[in-house]
Amino acid sequence: MTVVVGYVATPEGRAALAAGRQEAATRSARLVVVLSERGHRFGSDQVDLGTQEDELREQLDKDDLPYEIRQTSRGRDVADDLISTATDTGAQLIVIGLRRRSPVGKLILGSNAQRILLDAPCAVLAVKPQPT
Repeated sequence: MTVVVGYVATPEGRAALAAGRQEAATRSARLVVVLSERGHRFGSDQVDLGTQEDELREQLDKDDLPYEIRQTSRGRDVADDLISTATDTGAQLIVIGLRRRSPVGKLILGSNAQRILLDAPCAVLAVKPQPT
């Protein structure tokens, strides 16, 4: 069994990672984290993916779960990376983080989230970060 998590260095990404870790533990599944550089463009702190991967490994090593970290392919759509990873690994679940949207934005779900929800080969869990 496999749980795939879409991770970016944002509160939404951290919420997805936390939920994915919990789901993988509950299901006794392998965790596959798809690390995207896309989130770094939105944050003020610019962290290179290598550093981010090292930090993720440090966190995940604390769990008693098998895991793998994959980086998104440059120039490739994040939704495509998550869907193909889920397909390649035979995932039972994809976990993604959603951000709060403006009233107008609520009319249209983010294009990546929408594509993942509609095209995923398995169930999708969408989570929000806890309010601060």
